[in-house]
Amino acid sequence: MISLETIEQARERISKHIRITPIVMSAALSELAGTQVSLKLEHRQLTGSFKLRGATNAVLQLTQSERDRGVVAASTGNHGRALSYAAGAIGSRATICMSHLVPENKVSEIRRLGARVRIVGSSQDEAQVEVDRLVAEEGLSMIPPFDHSWIIAGQGTVGLEIVEAMPDVAAVLVPLSGGGLAAGVAAAVKTVRPDAKVIGITMERGAAMKASIDAGHPVQVEEHRSFADSLGGGIGLANAWTYPMCKTLLDDVVLVGEREIATGIRHAYACEREIIEGAGAVGIAALLSGKLAQVEGPIVAILSGGNIDMALHMKVASGLDTIDEGG
Repeated sequence: MISLETIEQARERISKHIRITPIVMSAALSELAGTQVSLKLEHRQLTGSFKLRGATNAVLQLTQSERDRGVVAASTGNHGRALSYAAGAIGSRATICMSHLVPENKVSEIRRLGARVRIVGSSQDEAQVEVDRLVAEEGLSMIPPFDHSWIIAGQGTVGLEIVEAMPDVAAVLVPLSGGGLAAGVAAAVKTVRPDAKVIGITMERGAAMKASIDAGHPVQVEEHRSFADSLGGGIGLANAWTYPMCKTLLDDVVLVGEREIATGIRHAYACEREIIEGAGAVGIAALLSGKLAQVEGPIVAILSGGNIDMALHMKVASGLDTIDEGG
């Protein structure tokens, strides 16, 4: 487990490097849910997602020798972008390994930030094999996207901001993939407000953490194209941190389908005036679909990222409900 003290130390460490994102009430979602619903606008973070928090917390704890050699990670896009930014800020350089499923807009932004890019295979697990090779052959320091105490503590600062801004929060809806955000937020929220529920929301296609929790141990799942591309990838069969934390701390895991995710993206745009990616829309999708159990008291949904390809966003805003292999 990650302690509240560790998360508070991470907040102090990264405070000059990240943005404290706002929490705003949604009138439309509050009316629908019958209770106050607010949105944590983490897609307004400097690199467009919460990932900058964990990446920054990690690179700031590297030795000078490790910084000089460079860092490496597997990513579905947002961690790679955050790590590239954070590494550049301390004079280091990142190498990011991604599968062919990562959208080109995310790949090109990572290159723009000066990172070396490796496109390998059709899953995050295959990209991780390339990471392991580079660690062994070039001595790079691996900064994993989720399963590391430094990463979890950094992401947990989102939870601190929520409970400090809304001390009476009854439920927090957290996008769930590898579990770095969910584990960190749950650790912070549950410590400060034990009665609050923390609910992981993920897509139906390749929900690795959900499948692992159901199986009682980490399992591999097949990856598929999804509007919520950032939620793709496995959790690692040797998962040491996020699986046990999510299994212990999450009150529930809710799955949403592609049409529901698309509806969430459209709602954010039309009603909240926010442009978010599919992974950032899953909390809204869960609310709109009626899949959440009744919550007594204020709800906060974390809009985790906004790095959607704008051509795709325009299609979804115009009514696209499914994503196929043709893009």
